[in-house]
Amino acid sequence: MEDFPAGPASAELRRQQLSVVIPVYNGERDLECCLRRLRQTSGLDYELIVVDDGSTDASSRVAEFFGARVIRHDAPRGPAAARNTGASHATAPIVFFLDADVAVHPETLPRALARFDADPTLSALFGSYDDAPSSPGVVSQYRNLLHHFVHQRGQFAEDLRPVKTFWTGCGAIRREVFQAHGGFDPKLYQRPAIEDIELGYRVTRAGGKIVLARDVQATHLKRWTLSSVVRTDIFQRGVPWLLLMKRSHVNEQDLNVDLSGRLSVASTGLFIVAAFAACFVPAIGLLALAALVNVILLNHTFYDFLARRKGRAFAAASLPLHLIYFVCCGLSVAFALVLWHTKLAEAEAKAAVQAGLRRDDAETPPPQRKSRSVATKSRRSAKWPK
Repeated sequence: MEDFPAGPASAELRRQQLSVVIPVYNGERDLECCLRRLRQTSGLDYELIVVDDGSTDASSRVAEFFGARVIRHDAPRGPAAARNTGASHATAPIVFFLDADVAVHPETLPRALARFDADPTLSALFGSYDDAPSSPGVVSQYRNLLHHFVHQRGQFAEDLRPVKTFWTGCGAIRREVFQAHGGFDPKLYQRPAIEDIELGYRVTRAGGKIVLARDVQATHLKRWTLSSVVRTDIFQRGVPWLLLMKRSHVNEQDLNVDLSGRLSVASTGLFIVAAFAACFVPAIGLLALAALVNVILLNHTFYDFLARRKGRAFAAASLPLHLIYFVCCGLSVAFALVLWHTKLAEAEAKAAVQAGLRRDDAETPPPQRKSRSVATKSRRSAKWPK
């Protein structure tokens, strides 16, 4: 680590406009890059809070070196609890959540703050990863570019569009709004999941306004593997998100769960089934080919974007990864529905049992109290039979 002066984010002691909260768990390498890039922010006073969620590496020392206020958990509690801890110590009116493996641009924080200054009714906003992910490899490049593409499309007005969700990778919220809604739910989400999406649903359901700001971007430093992609898409996002939509009665049609995505999932499933059946009935191969072509047509703008950004060979290499992504989406739906209906059946059975017990109690007549002489005689009869 190079010699870098520690100290406050600004030499002038003024009231901070932002509190930047970064949770970290054993992420010293990416955290150093994150904080170094954060230092390049100019013209803005911010408070820097790093919550070390029980790390066993040098994350705390790295944060202290860059002048952060470090709050340490004795044991890992999860990112939801870590962010709650950081927000509880924040003093600025706007809390900017940033992941430890995300590196902002010099204009990222000022642009976010300008949105809040321009709109007093704005509750929260979030941005996206940029189109220049730092980690090499097809999987990492594809994954981070997919996130950028999904967050950059849609109907924007002045680089803004309303959303129902929230994102803590690079997102800001008014501190009073965060406190009013109780922050993230660390009991429901003890591990990395969709605690930010769930908070967004609560805020918007209560009438709050959240927007996606297309010009608020940052570089994702994460190194993805195929196994981490599958694990994240199914167990950390897909299944929890669908269960959340079922509990919240939300019919989400945005970002990763729009109509095009749903049709792509169905076409990918048809492609896999038809391709397998074609091993026994070759004519069915035409159906598999048609399904694959449909996936390509539904997502041609994404593949065009990849070709422009990384070349046609990269776009072609990303197609199998995209099919795996849609398979994960389909499996997430299947797993979530099984869990949902299993829990629902258990709840209905429990309610039926309780209702039956109440009905039996209502139908059973109260016991008749015997007179003292009769009761005494009865006891004597039982003790001393004739």
